Amino acid sequence: MNFTRWSARLPGTQRRAAARDDRSPVPAARAEYAQAQAAATLPDGPLPVPPDTTPAPPAPGPALNDLSAREILDRLPAAVALLHGPDHRVAYVNEAYETAFGPRPSGVPAAEALPELAELSVLPLLDQVLRSGTARTVKSRRTAGGGSYTVTCTPVAAWDGTADKDDEKASEKASGKTGEKDKETRSEGGVLVYAADVTDHAEAAERLRTSERRHRETAVTLQRSLLPQELEQPDDLRIAATYQPGGTDAAVGGDWYDVITLGAGRTALVIGDVMGRGVRAAAVMGQLRTAVRAYARLDLPPHEVIQLLDGLASEIDATQIATCVYAVHDPNEGQLVYASAGHLPMLVRDEDGTVSRAADPTGPPLGTGGWVHTSGTIALPPGSTAVLYTDGLVERRSEDIDEGVASLARALSGAKGSPQVVCDRLIRSLGVTAEHDDDVAVLVVQHPARTGPNAELFHNAALDLLGGIEATPRARSFATGVLTSWRFPAELRDLGVLAASELVANSLQHGTPPMRLGLRRTDRRLIIEVTDGDDHLPRRRQAEPADEAGRGIEIIASIATSWGSRRTPGGGKAVWCEFALPR
Repeated sequence: MNFTRWSARLPGTQRRAAARDDRSPVPAARAEYAQAQAAATLPDGPLPVPPDTTPAPPAPGPALNDLSAREILDRLPAAVALLHGPDHRVAYVNEAYETAFGPRPSGVPAAEALPELAELSVLPLLDQVLRSGTARTVKSRRTAGGGSYTVTCTPVAAWDGTADKDDEKASEKASGKTGEKDKETRSEGGVLVYAADVTDHAEAAERLRTSERRHRETAVTLQRSLLPQELEQPDDLRIAATYQPGGTDAAVGGDWYDVITLGAGRTALVIGDVMGRGVRAAAVMGQLRTAVRAYARLDLPPHEVIQLLDGLASEIDATQIATCVYAVHDPNEGQLVYASAGHLPMLVRDEDGTVSRAADPTGPPLGTGGWVHTSGTIALPPGSTAVLYTDGLVERRSEDIDEGVASLARALSGAKGSPQVVCDRLIRSLGVTAEHDDDVAVLVVQHPARTGPNAELFHNAALDLLGGIEATPRARSFATGVLTSWRFPAELRDLGVLAASELVANSLQHGTPPMRLGLRRTDRRLIIEVTDGDDHLPRRRQAEPADEAGRGIEIIASIATSWGSRRTPGGGKAVWCEFALPR
């Protein structure tokens, strides 16, 4: 095999590399040989050699050891001042210092010659640095001229301020002689003041703080505008709420609450927390609160409302998770029926000060999906107080959240007074201040125990409807007697009897047993409600002139202040109407 022929074709061989490498001795030798041959054949002698055009290397600069301390400090872009002795007399300022603050005289105490050090809060540090021998730094302080500086004060060995003194001391040290003056100077020492101009950084930081402040103010404004401006006050409950945004260093979250009257004396209580910060969390909170009010009008059980919210939260933003409690109070039952989506438990204080805690959440947070929520109950008898809250009230970085809930329970056990007073006391007891690191929302609900004249304004009466069509006249007679005993005006009494008659007739025609007529009086309204075993909800429609039925709900809607219907937990439905009492 001809290796020469193959090596000429294969890349990376020595033969091709030698042909490309100018540093190879073979081309150089050939060139020298060719030049000698040409010189020998030329009659006039050898060819002229072109001059060398390679640039000369730059002259080396001075070595670091060849520079004095003064020369190094003079070349620094930062302002430098050297102070000497216990009264900090000016020994030296570099050119950058004079450019920034103007010429400064030597030998004058810094308190007189360098007023800018007082503006930068540096003067109090000079004694500390000289005494302790430890450097101190003051970060980003502003002067009257508008510049910002970060100043570092460093202790230095004694120096009398003359350049020749260093050489003189070196000579004395070499000869073994050290003067008393040198010992005296070394015992005093000095301070090197190094001021770095950070004006651009300070202005950028200020712009960033201004932008964050505006963003936070926008989020707080949006948050407060989406919360209820005035809480609804049901007949049987007294309610107050407090919302406090986090401190200036904390972004605004998505805490929210609401109170919704459902009719027939029932009230929905809502509190929630969107996991997030800023405008986005506040916007999601607003959408959830609006959805809760819409779902509440359907008068669904609490777990069904939470189930609908769960699906809506996933559609709004799959990355946002929220917790929520939705509870319904029925004055006839004396309890709260609630559903909790990952939220902290409600607390209820009885009249004797005993605090009860609701069971754990009945489902995961909103937005997780794939979970069937359930409802729970907790007693709310007359004289009791319920507290709904967000995690900002009880969560601390230094302790477990269960300890925070226990602290809230202890504070609630001794909290008495109106709902607003209880709110304020709980906020103070848990140590929440204006600089708290998280949003806080608290909703306090009291079910007052009514005695004396107030108790006479609240009455209940009920009649089980048995039999067939004869139940209607019996219900009419019952309603007439009850409303008369409650001393209602004749006009209101007649309207109430008509409404009770129509509701009972409608139930007898379209419902199934068991049936029951209920009358309730509060200090503000008369409530008439009929329940039966059929879960088909009536609707208002316009009856045709030839229709024999379909006018009952139309009559109710015309004479009553409001009306509605809902499905009952055990199956069946309740249809109700309300009449506002004259003041």
